[in-house]
Amino acid sequence: MTGNVGRITLNRPEAMNAITVELGHRLELALQQLGADPDVDVVVVRGAGGNFSAGGDFREVQRLREGGPQALEPLFARFAAACRAVWAIPQPVVAVVEGVAMAGGFELMQACDVVLVHADARIRDTHVVYGQVPGGGSTQRLPRLVGRQRALAHLLSGDHLSAADAVAWGLAYRSITGEAFDQEVEQFVSTLAGRRPAATRGIKRLVTDGLAGTLADGLVLEMTAVVDHIAGEAGAAGVSTFHAKS
Repeated sequence: MTGNVGRITLNRPEAMNAITVELGHRLELALQQLGADPDVDVVVVRGAGGNFSAGGDFREVQRLREGGPQALEPLFARFAAACRAVWAIPQPVVAVVEGVAMAGGFELMQACDVVLVHADARIRDTHVVYGQVPGGGSTQRLPRLVGRQRALAHLLSGDHLSAADAVAWGLAYRSITGEAFDQEVEQFVSTLAGRRPAATRGIKRLVTDGLAGTLADGLVLEMTAVVDHIAGEAGAAGVSTFHAKS
């Protein structure tokens, strides 16, 4: 952890950070641990060696496949649990994507709260290229993020997406050039970490819970939350700051 920023690194650079049962489990545990730490205000997920993740580890998939469905299930269950943990923890989770983000790596990117992409990143759901079906959330998250037509077209074609495409589709917040990448990533993360935790956590929870229901229900959640927030100590501090700057 650096200051109030929790950092998670997918650390299998020799395999382009391909996802195994162990890596999925460790990712889930790391997210839960940082999520339970009151001193952590932002969590950053990044891959080692210049790549985000190439997806599921082919060698492990083949080995597990020989054991049948019961042997294969933990690979997908662990990864799914890690992706759910992103939404379950109170802090915003920022994915820093460079190099390859394919298949499961692309699905992890979809699960994160905010995505910053290197301008040269190579983004793609490659499952269909190998005659496979996505198993890490693409058929469910992608349509909700980009719409049915774009999601289906991408999943059925396996076309490459550029960083600019990812931003235009709403899969990423910002595309950053190579020269400025690390500096701009740190500036953005520092900005989020500098906000009042009660506000950032409240905003994330409202967005997450609101998307699970109707717009009308979400607006009720928001109104209740803002009244409680302003009436509380955290809200009082924010109102005082706003008044002082007016």
